[in-house]
Amino acid sequence: MSLSLIGFLIIVVIVTLLISGKVTPIVAMVLPPIIGALVAGFAFTDIGTFFNDGMRSVISVAIMFIFAILFFGIMQDVGLFDPMINKMVALSKGNVIIVSVVTVLIAIVAQLDGSGASTFLITITALLPLYKRLKMNPYLLLLLIAGSASIMNMLPWAGPLGRVSSVLEIDVTELWQPLIPIQVFGIILMLTLAILLGMKEQRRIIKNYGSIEIAVAAEQIEMDPEINKPEPDTKQNPLARPKLLWVNAVIAIAVIGVLVSGLIPAGLAFMIGLSIALPVNFPSVKDQMERIRAHSANALMMASIILAAGLFLGILNGTGMLTAIANDVVAVLPSAIGPYLHIIIGILGVPFDLLLSTDAYYFALFPVVEQIAAGFGISSLSTAYAMIIGNIVGTFVSPLAPAVWLALGLSGLEMGRHIRYSLFWMWGLSLILLATAILIGVIQV
Repeated sequence: MSLSLIGFLIIVVIVTLLISGKVTPIVAMVLPPIIGALVAGFAFTDIGTFFNDGMRSVISVAIMFIFAILFFGIMQDVGLFDPMINKMVALSKGNVIIVSVVTVLIAIVAQLDGSGASTFLITITALLPLYKRLKMNPYLLLLLIAGSASIMNMLPWAGPLGRVSSVLEIDVTELWQPLIPIQVFGIILMLTLAILLGMKEQRRIIKNYGSIEIAVAAEQIEMDPEINKPEPDTKQNPLARPKLLWVNAVIAIAVIGVLVSGLIPAGLAFMIGLSIALPVNFPSVKDQMERIRAHSANALMMASIILAAGLFLGILNGTGMLTAIANDVVAVLPSAIGPYLHIIIGILGVPFDLLLSTDAYYFALFPVVEQIAAGFGISSLSTAYAMIIGNIVGTFVSPLAPAVWLALGLSGLEMGRHIRYSLFWMWGLSLILLATAILIGVIQV
């Protein structure tokens, strides 16, 4: 069997296993490549060499994930973001448009830790009672959270960029910096969308009830117990450190500032930040260890997936399978399509999110597209940015994202209706960001 065929079969098996959800990403990315390498005639000693090469390419990303998740987990624990979120909730009451805008702002703040699950937990818990009281469509809540969290998912420690940097073997901060203008523009677009959809929602409520006041009164008459849910309160959180709020804010800002500057590797920045934040907030060693244990499951899961991907990429690169696949596809691909392949994949990025998991998209599809595009003279970074920007906005509309199911459970909504309500807006947002990236030169054509 040819190397390209074996490599293609490995990728198909991995994608199938990841989509099926019957095995963890670690299993999917460890066993098939090893079996494929053995079938291709490579010995275990060769596989060991590929493993070492793969680990060298991803170890810095794995370290960053571990300490970034621990650091932002501690910041959430001590209530760094609570006052800002509570204030925004308080300011939004009674005005549908302001509620929509505040939803975007809260989701942006909540997603700073890179965890979609915590973003939905914080935002839905804080705002769903308000949406119900104002008779606002709860699917609008999910749409605004999903879009805002996806834009923030371009942060280096959020996941997609870490995966891409491990494939390209470049520093994740270096990969992120050209995306900052796209993120800023994306946030502006989300705020604009919140205003437009908020106005549309306000018209719908007035049409159905006569006025916002009557809608609120009707909700109160129904005596829905969700109305009287207390807003998040840092006093109810035993881990909150309100007296250290500004100290923690300075620590967080300093870490992010160092990260943006590129002065030191991202992993080291978070390692130092965590080492300062832990004793400042939890003087007891026992409490420090307890907080690390509380967040270690998420940290180790992300790091282990990255390391497993390192083996997969090490084997595909070391055996020459990836190059063979690219060469064979370039040989049969029409020359008119080749130079625009990365743009085409970027345009289809959001629909791909409905079919492929994040790991399958970045660890299976991206390396192949990158190699093929390189054969037509397209830089690896242009391919990376096209696929990231094109796909990332659809992250929290996908049924393959566990955080989305958590959001549906918290809000009592349905996946099908969420996709129907949100997909059009998310895909449109993705296409606008993709076109912007091309216009400003982030993506080369």
